[in-house]
Amino acid sequence: MRHLILTGIACAGFVLPAASQRAHQVEMGVLVSYTRFDRRFGFENQFGGGGRIGFFLTDLLSLEIDGSYLQPSSTSGTGTSELVPGGVSVALNFGGDKNIFYLLGGYSHYAFFRTAPGRFSDDGIHGAIGDRIFIEPGVAFRAEVRGVYIPQSKAPAATGEWAGHVTASIGVDFFFGGRPATDTDHDLVADRQDACPDTPANAAVDVRGCPTDSDRDGVVNGLDACPNSPSGAHIDARGCPTDDDKDGVPDGVDQCPNTSGGAAVDSRGCPSDSDADRVPDGVDQCPNTEFGMPVDTVGCPLDTDKDRVPDGLDRCPNTPPNTEVDATGCTTKRDTDGDGVDDADDRCPATATGSRVDASGCPILFAPGRTALILRGVTFETGSSNLRPESFTILDQVAGSLIANPDVRIEIGGHTDNTGSAATNIRLSQQRANAVMQYLAGKGVSQFHMAARGYGSTRPVAPNTTAAGRAQNRRVELRRLN
Repeated sequence: MRHLILTGIACAGFVLPAASQRAHQVEMGVLVSYTRFDRRFGFENQFGGGGRIGFFLTDLLSLEIDGSYLQPSSTSGTGTSELVPGGVSVALNFGGDKNIFYLLGGYSHYAFFRTAPGRFSDDGIHGAIGDRIFIEPGVAFRAEVRGVYIPQSKAPAATGEWAGHVTASIGVDFFFGGRPATDTDHDLVADRQDACPDTPANAAVDVRGCPTDSDRDGVVNGLDACPNSPSGAHIDARGCPTDDDKDGVPDGVDQCPNTSGGAAVDSRGCPSDSDADRVPDGVDQCPNTEFGMPVDTVGCPLDTDKDRVPDGLDRCPNTPPNTEVDATGCTTKRDTDGDGVDDADDRCPATATGSRVDASGCPILFAPGRTALILRGVTFETGSSNLRPESFTILDQVAGSLIANPDVRIEIGGHTDNTGSAATNIRLSQQRANAVMQYLAGKGVSQFHMAARGYGSTRPVAPNTTAAGRAQNRRVELRRLN
């Protein structure tokens, strides 16, 4: 530690003259310190506080007095002491108006009170290195590291031996008086240092006081609202590139200065056209059009007959609206349910496979010579007239057939097995016949062509002695009336 402290003190003799004008100014400040004591003193590292006052004899040389107070605690836990360190220093200062670096050296006096490690005082020398960073012309943030060398300490653990302490401090200093630096152009560089004394107001300057222009556009930093303008760009009075066609490439760099609004451009400012359809990207709403395809003003393939097949591929360019077409744009026939009736004409497009259908694609309900039809698959919830969902497909086909054949009049008969009383079965079968009629009416079948009647268990089609027979007797039956 002794070599470190002595080296810091010795460095105070090798500095350059200060460039700032601080001669005859008074410096006053407050500080917060943190001290690392010589290990033989048996103290914990400790925070403290204090103040300083100084006077600049010249811009280079200043004198300073400082003092502080702290209460270091013993590492052995035997108590605390009170310490009042003070010092007188000579400082060498160099730097500018915004920053003053310094080296100082001088005399230190350490006065200890109370019990640990005892009441005594030490005298020594110190050296320090520090910096002042100016927040305003008369206010600076100050940071310092100081080493103190005591040739012969009076501390009980180091009596007659050398001792050393290290203190770091930060604080705020205020400057008063002195002669203010002349700065005609107010660029914070004193006239005597300013190589460009006529700098325009608010311009950023270098250490010589000359305006800087990082993008070399002729508008200096500080006044330049766009300090990173590309080389060669035309700029306005604010230092920002102009862009007459609003394509994002500044004039001067833009090789296609009259690009239409909204077009995507390359780095030269010229419109790009990925699909070569002569509608530039950005305007082109169909940017992947096949090469050679006729397009409209927004770059999408023309489709005169609106069949979703572009004119360039459409072999039938005059297809009527809403006509189903194949990949070539020509009408195609489809028969989804395989009943021999084109989907476009099929009123019952989901007829069960194998069903006999009429010209409308709907099942033929009554074969020649037959006037009754059992609706297999039309079922109800137990003891209820609520249709089960699986009944809807069959009833939809019945409705389609009746709508396609409006001259047919039917009776909807409801039948039950013999379980329960006769009156209950009559009522339930009537409710179920009504439910079927209401469903068909909801699908568009005229109620004037339908009648509903409940027969209960009076017309069985199988013996009621077995479960299978009873299941057959629970049915809905259509009967043609004309």
